[in-house]
Amino acid sequence: MLSGQAGFGEALRGHRRTAHLTLEQLAEASGVSARALSDMERGRSKGPQQRSVAALADALALEGDARRQFVELARDGRLRDHWSRPNGLCELPRSVPDFTGRSAELVWLSQLVYAAGSPDFGVVGLITGSAGLGKTTLAVRAAHSLRPSFPDGVLFVDLFGMSQMPRPAEDALRSLLGALGVSEQQIPGDGQERASLYRSLLRDRRVLVVLDNAASEEQVRPLLPGNGASTALITTRRLLAGLEGVRRLGLGPLPLGESRELMTAILGEREHADEKLALTNLVELCGGLPLAVRIIANRLVSRPGWDAVELAARLADEERRLDQFTAGDLKVAGAFRMSYEQLPDPARRVFRRLAAVPGRSFDAALASTVGEMTLEDAWTALDALVDLGLLQDATAGRYFFHDLVRLFARERLTSEEGQAETEALTARTVSWLLRMATRAGRWFEPDHGDPGEPGTHLTLLSSSQEADWWLRANADNWLSALRLAAGTGEHGMVLQCAESMHWFSERWAHSPHWHEVFTLGARAAAALDDLEQQATQVNYLAWVQSVPPGDPTVMLLHAAEALELATRGAAIGQIAWAHQYSAVALRLLGRRDEAVTSSTRAAEIFKSTGDIDSYAQTLSSIANCLLDESRYAEALERFRHVLSLMDDPGSGMTPSIAVHSRTVILIRIGYCLGHLGRRAEAISALSEGADLMDTLQMSDFRQADALETLAALLADDGRTAESSDTYTRAARVFAAIGDTEASGRCHALATTT
Repeated sequence: MLSGQAGFGEALRGHRRTAHLTLEQLAEASGVSARALSDMERGRSKGPQQRSVAALADALALEGDARRQFVELARDGRLRDHWSRPNGLCELPRSVPDFTGRSAELVWLSQLVYAAGSPDFGVVGLITGSAGLGKTTLAVRAAHSLRPSFPDGVLFVDLFGMSQMPRPAEDALRSLLGALGVSEQQIPGDGQERASLYRSLLRDRRVLVVLDNAASEEQVRPLLPGNGASTALITTRRLLAGLEGVRRLGLGPLPLGESRELMTAILGEREHADEKLALTNLVELCGGLPLAVRIIANRLVSRPGWDAVELAARLADEERRLDQFTAGDLKVAGAFRMSYEQLPDPARRVFRRLAAVPGRSFDAALASTVGEMTLEDAWTALDALVDLGLLQDATAGRYFFHDLVRLFARERLTSEEGQAETEALTARTVSWLLRMATRAGRWFEPDHGDPGEPGTHLTLLSSSQEADWWLRANADNWLSALRLAAGTGEHGMVLQCAESMHWFSERWAHSPHWHEVFTLGARAAAALDDLEQQATQVNYLAWVQSVPPGDPTVMLLHAAEALELATRGAAIGQIAWAHQYSAVALRLLGRRDEAVTSSTRAAEIFKSTGDIDSYAQTLSSIANCLLDESRYAEALERFRHVLSLMDDPGSGMTPSIAVHSRTVILIRIGYCLGHLGRRAEAISALSEGADLMDTLQMSDFRQADALETLAALLADDGRTAESSDTYTRAARVFAAIGDTEASGRCHALATTT
């Protein structure tokens, strides 16, 4: 493998010949002597300085990636020259004086050394993490603090893992052997012999070897100590999953408090409240990356005329934010770019294109869609991105960007594929997500069956269970896509998606998304001048307020708006539903007589149009008013009449709707029976209703209330074990829907029953 300097020399010669320049002509154009140019091309230069490299790049008219690669090859050469000098071989870099935080990680590293186990085997610690997290800074800090425990020395080797040409193990062994006192003449020429000599020297010594910026398992294996008391500490952006017998420390972002401490350590305390607030905003925008925090703090320190408020305002612009994370030769984007360049082309394509995905996380199906590749290839690309720390993996096969990495991916997408393709890709991704969401939502429409789209590339959803999972797992994605589509005037697509969520929303009633979904649906219908659909979506907004902790006053306003729209559009069904939602709101407000009147109006309309499904719901609503007024026998009779409609195949009810509605009617019957003192029958009805809700995956506030009532009845019946179990079950449902007070109450009753 070529050294970094030989690589630069070859690149210089290639660019010069491409430009059809002699050494003398390039010397005249750049101001760099012909002799110096000759030494560079032959790899004999000690390392061209930055000014000379910039002058050469200008003279050769290098731009874009070619110029950046040229400059980085020269930088690699300068670094290699520094670490290969005979004096100070493998010397540990200085620790930064303003180091803060990472106390748990430092404890882990000290325990790694002091609890090393058998003295016959060297210990290897591996620090992994993405760019900018401070892996090297942490390792150097730990090595300085542990120096007294290693009387035979602390050695440091930069392996250039993120450069285009990582340092060969044989080259690193030469430096390490020299640092251990082996003369140049005594260093074996063969790589395996060098490694053997290295391990033999460490066997009888207590040495800490810091192997920084490792590229691969193959590179570091020859550098690890064998038997004895020596220890190796590796830092790398890659996971190096193939290394055996190592102890791993995955480095994550700094907590917000520690990020503030680092900012304060560099800047000092600020007195003004507005500056303190601005600094907090700046720290939050750094996303826990110590490199980003240091860059921002250094910019403020080096420019006394700047204030934190002005810089925070600059960083508020997401499109230009990444450019602000630069201070001298420190660049956040540069750190990310080094990782990006290690990727194979398919993984680069997926990485930059994932920036076009709406939402904070994504799965392999989305990656395959934006990357235009098979699902198997998408998994491979995602593994490569996780391995280099450019993506983080979460639970259930989800992945996510660090905020600053996402901005870098977006910049790469625009730069490499152009603004037009970026916009087209975003539009295709939004369309795919909304079509998938619409398809999934339609699984729950009564007797709809599989709403597949033959001939499309949509992910296969073979059951309502898969559709349910997809909608929940990808909620952030399709809801973000819905917002984008609404913003770009895709009203038909927005309305279609919102309408498809109607039946699924009952299944996931306590999701916080429904108000926004149906609001966007109503606005889309208004833009399309579709009064009936606008009334429908506003009626859905009224339903949202019926779910605790909804607001019945707002619900009543939505119902009134829907009634006005439906009347203008002559939408008979939505007129009836507006009356029914008014009835529910009035009942919740304690205005039961008015509620019965509204439900009766709705019932008359539904019955006249033959909509028996909705007619049954209005009858149940009237019975609820009787239940609220403690008219239990009358309410029981009404609920049983509704139940008879559901059980009668000839009633005209849609079977799937009858099955779902049956759960609530059984629970209401149980309440009536309990109040009438018919405990055994009440327990039976409540148990059947609650269990059926589990079967249908309809867990919501109605099931939670039913379980709490059932637990109390079981306790009164002396069935304490069953009561305790049922209270625990109720507590879980209450917790799932966000009612922590009720969940705590039921947990307490479960332990005291």
